[in-house]
Amino acid sequence: MAVAPPPVFVLVRPQLGENIGKAARAMLNFGLSEMRLVAPRDGWPNPSAGPAAAGADAVLEHAKVFDTVAEAVADCAHVYATTVRKRGVTKPVYTPDAAAREITTDGARSAILFGPERSGLETDDVALARTIITVPVNPEFASLNLAQAVVLCAYEWSKLAGEALAQPTVEDLLPPAPQEQFEGMFAQLCAMLEPRDYFYPHSRAVATRRTLRTMLTKPGWTHLELRTFRGVLTTLARDLERRK
Repeated sequence: MAVAPPPVFVLVRPQLGENIGKAARAMLNFGLSEMRLVAPRDGWPNPSAGPAAAGADAVLEHAKVFDTVAEAVADCAHVYATTVRKRGVTKPVYTPDAAAREITTDGARSAILFGPERSGLETDDVALARTIITVPVNPEFASLNLAQAVVLCAYEWSKLAGEALAQPTVEDLLPPAPQEQFEGMFAQLCAMLEPRDYFYPHSRAVATRRTLRTMLTKPGWTHLELRTFRGVLTTLARDLERRK
């Protein structure tokens, strides 16, 4: 089976340059770079798009402009239309994840249409598509903006396309500290609590220490967190020494 190329994201009659830039940013976040514009209201290029793209300049620089939706999707075998409104057109309706599964397994080029900010896709636009993509949302407030719709579709595609996406928050996590570092911190804490009768009555001292140890070992502290906490204890001990 042929590997499906990344989908083309087609912004139909976009109104604000800022929204085009935000859509480009959303696309590149998830490994997509081919944007097509159909009759942008303020022409193209738009000076407001660049700052909103926050570095996704390559997407904007290579964006192609077309006069009609039909021209924009002429080379695409499958066209999906994002809409939350009923158009009186009988077509399959997919969620973004279901559409992504079809796009990544089909092998042919696909295009996803996104309508203008104020009104969404027109009936004639949707008529060109084979499938409708609808995001399940709160029926009392079904109002996604352009960039949000792009993010949802791009993210679902990226999960199935094998894109090497990074998770910086995971990479920045430090490993748990060695046990001996925790024991040093725990001994320091107990030494400070002992003269203040924290472990009174003595008959409960063993159980109290065990409870304290259990509580402190739950987070799985890193060496940096242990060092920080010991700094707190050292500061408290220094202050107590001054008062003597």
